[in-house]
Amino acid sequence: MSDTHTLFRSEAELAALPASERIRYRLVQAKARYHANDNISEHVLPGELTEIKAEVQANLQKVLEALVIDTASDHNTRETAKRVAKMFVEEVFRGRYVAMPAVTEFPNFSRLNELMIVGPITVRSACSHHLCPILGRVWIGILPNEHSNLIGLSKYARVCDWVMSRPQIQEEAVVMLADALQERVKPDGLAIVMEADHFCMHWRGVKDNDTAMTNSMMRGAFLKDPNLRREFLSLLSKKNAG
Repeated sequence: MSDTHTLFRSEAELAALPASERIRYRLVQAKARYHANDNISEHVLPGELTEIKAEVQANLQKVLEALVIDTASDHNTRETAKRVAKMFVEEVFRGRYVAMPAVTEFPNFSRLNELMIVGPITVRSACSHHLCPILGRVWIGILPNEHSNLIGLSKYARVCDWVMSRPQIQEEAVVMLADALQERVKPDGLAIVMEADHFCMHWRGVKDNDTAMTNSMMRGAFLKDPNLRREFLSLLSKKNAG
């Protein structure tokens, strides 16, 4: 890390820096991590994402030039740097730059305490190793208690999209999703299963088109009660078979 990020800077000095440098400075000063799959929205000020897009566009243009692509006369790639910058910041990596979407929570007045399964939810992410797409499905098992917060079905999809819209690896994505849902719902038990295709295998390397990755996360009652875990996995198998 450059020493310039740890030195104290005046407001005037910060204002003269590119947006990425200003944001990085705030992160370092706050001792906040900013890995590829971290959300850094609280350190981004209004208007700075527009500046970030411009920076990304300028640097992507340099990448295209380094690849010896004549974007000046090739109409197909003339706007590629701009399009990709917008895609990264506003879509595929959006979960890094915006706060978690508002999730309306309802008290569990009916004292529901039976297994609920949500899914499959289609998810889209990107491998942090090669920035290749990860496309898959997520199933969520919830065992609420009388103190749990209940959230609408569409809210599960929104939280999934917020977590997955970052460069990451699947194993860490499932843990982050579990953390976000545990904090919101506060259930007795939480189970997540994710199955996904990784285009870093389809596009490059061995170019295997048939291999998918499945992993799970069990917490609370799902971890302690083998019968509950079996019921959840059995219901998932029946859904997939149907």
